Amino acid sequence: MESKRLTADEPGSAADVPVRNMLSAPPSLVDEQLATRMGIEVISIEPERVVATMPVRGNMQPFGWLHGGANAVLAETLGSVAAGLWVAPRGAVAGLELSCTHHKSVRSGLVTGVCTPLHLGSRVATYQIEITDEKGRPTCTARLTCLVHKR
Repeated sequence: MESKRLTADEPGSAADVPVRNMLSAPPSLVDEQLATRMGIEVISIEPERVVATMPVRGNMQPFGWLHGGANAVLAETLGSVAAGLWVAPRGAVAGLELSCTHHKSVRSGLVTGVCTPLHLGSRVATYQIEITDEKGRPTCTARLTCLVHKR
């Protein structure tokens, strides 16, 4: 699959990428998706690399920093999309374990998550998600393990 830039603001831009349905669901439910509410934008999908951005604004904890849970949502979104690609076009995935190590706080701008596989098995897929700030500094490293079921 070639790399594509996908945005929720471009109707039909993702029609050729079935895995996009995991982020947007039916059009009537787009606003109900957590990734949409958090401003996550998938910017690149390749077979073994998925990249997305997320704004800090709107995803902060009470002390004015990016919420650790927001990092977890970004990481699980990226890992789920990657696992969905692994089992596509026929298959299902379910998250088993997510761990996040927070390295540096972020107060503004965008963070970028890059998801790459650590293990692609017939029953389990594990991904590493590196989240960085706008200067490319690591802010969080996450690992997501998914149960995969190929039909």
